[in-house]
Amino acid sequence: MDLGARIKKLRLEQNRSLLDVATISGFSKSLLSKIENGKTVPPIATLVKIADALGTKVSTLLDDEQQTGSIYTSSSVSKSKLVKTDKGYSFFAFAVERGDKMMQPFLFTAKKIDYERGSLYSHVGEEFVYVLEGEMQYKVGNTDYLLKAGDSLYFDSIEKHTLIPISDEVVYLAIFSQSKP
Repeated sequence: MDLGARIKKLRLEQNRSLLDVATISGFSKSLLSKIENGKTVPPIATLVKIADALGTKVSTLLDDEQQTGSIYTSSSVSKSKLVKTDKGYSFFAFAVERGDKMMQPFLFTAKKIDYERGSLYSHVGEEFVYVLEGEMQYKVGNTDYLLKAGDSLYFDSIEKHTLIPISDEVVYLAIFSQSKP
C-alpha cells in the first residue's frame, strides 16, 4: 500500500472527513485529496502535520506493517527506497516498521539542480541534522548556517526553516521528534 492510500485508510478508519483532517492539519482539502490519491508526494513537514492531525506518527503513514525490537537496514535498502518528493529532494525513513519508536530518523538527498528553493517548513517538535556528504546552507529563523560533511544542527522545528544545497548534491541524516515531551 502506498503513502496516500495509508493516509486515506487511517482517516476512514477514524470515520473522519477529508475536510476535517485538512482543516486540523492546516492544508486544503484539495492538497490532502491529491496526497491520498498519489498525485503528489508531500515534504516531510507536511507529513508531520498530517500525522499529528490523525493522532499518529509519520512512520505509521509510511508503513503500516509494525514490528518490535531491533530493525536493521542495509545501505543498499536505504539508497534504493528513497522517495522523491515534489519539492526536489528524496528521503528514506529508517525503521518505519517500528511504530513505537521515540525518534523519527530519515536519510535525505537534495540535488542542487532539482531543489525547489523558497519553501519554508515549520512543524512541532525538534530536529537534528547531520551532513554526510556535500554542503548546504540551512536557515533556521533569521540565522543562516553553512553545513559541510561532519557538521550538525539541532533546533526547534516550529521555527521556519529551509535549506539550499551548495554542492551539486547534499546527503544528510535528520532526526525529528513530532512533539516535545
